[in-house]
Amino acid sequence: MSKKSPQIAALIAELHGQGQAAHYLGFFACFNRQLFYEAHDVLEELWIAQGKTGANYAFYKGLIQLAGAFVHLQKNRLRPAVALFNLAEANLLKYPSPQAQLDLLGVRALIADWRGRIQDGAFEVNPLVASEPPVLVLLPS
Repeated sequence: MSKKSPQIAALIAELHGQGQAAHYLGFFACFNRQLFYEAHDVLEELWIAQGKTGANYAFYKGLIQLAGAFVHLQKNRLRPAVALFNLAEANLLKYPSPQAQLDLLGVRALIADWRGRIQDGAFEVNPLVASEPPVLVLLPS
């Protein structure tokens, strides 16, 4: 059970038994609702529980960093967002695509796109304000 808000804890509880870890699925549910901080928090619980020697350690870390980049965008912190996009990309590059039902080629393209939007705006235009928010979709099992 999550130590997070009752709504997030209830969401995670509903996701048990659906083929992937509930916290992993909860990450996507939160991310796709633009609850980027909560997505980060939910997956962080799974990441910490796995430990540094777990097979998905860097994978989860990269997804946490991806959500963190969007937290920075929500707070209009463009340079820190790009820094986290870079870290997320570096961690996700360690895995083949797909990984855990996630198209990492698509995720890396998403990272490049959002980072490019920020850089093209000379770190003065927040693309999250004028663009549709990102969505991450798991592939069928």
